[in-house]
Amino acid sequence: MFIIDGHNLLHTIVKLEEDSGAISDLGLCRILSRYFTLTSEKGEIIFDGTGPPDKSGFDNIRNLEVSFAGLGTDTDTVIEDKISASTAPKGLTIVSSDRRLRSAARKRKATSIKSDVFWNDVQKQLSRKRPIKEPTEKRQGLNEGETEKWLEFFGFEQ
Repeated sequence: MFIIDGHNLLHTIVKLEEDSGAISDLGLCRILSRYFTLTSEKGEIIFDGTGPPDKSGFDNIRNLEVSFAGLGTDTDTVIEDKISASTAPKGLTIVSSDRRLRSAARKRKATSIKSDVFWNDVQKQLSRKRPIKEPTEKRQGLNEGETEKWLEFFGFEQ
């Protein structure tokens, strides 16, 4: 399970990619959803603040739970609490370049990845060409009825 410091990752993306423009929290979540679908992983991303008033755009995000820290706390504190409360911290991967979170992960033996390293992996996975699924007929051959139809179509008599 990946736990992602949302604004830390957004800030990293803006620094890494000159043409990223102003990537939104929703846009980032859609990209991460595609990444987690391809890698068969699950993730949780947490942003500072309360987020947009209308959060319905986040409803169709798959393999990624989206939350906002809310008022009176921050993402770092929320993620630290999640690391502390985890019954299986070795199964967590914390995505943040923040020393405080990387240290908290290390103390509980969770994995931590800097945001730039994670983003490069996301980009690499999403840009890979996926093999096209071959039709089963390619390996199994046509059945007898299909073979007869093709022979008839091309004018071969049996």
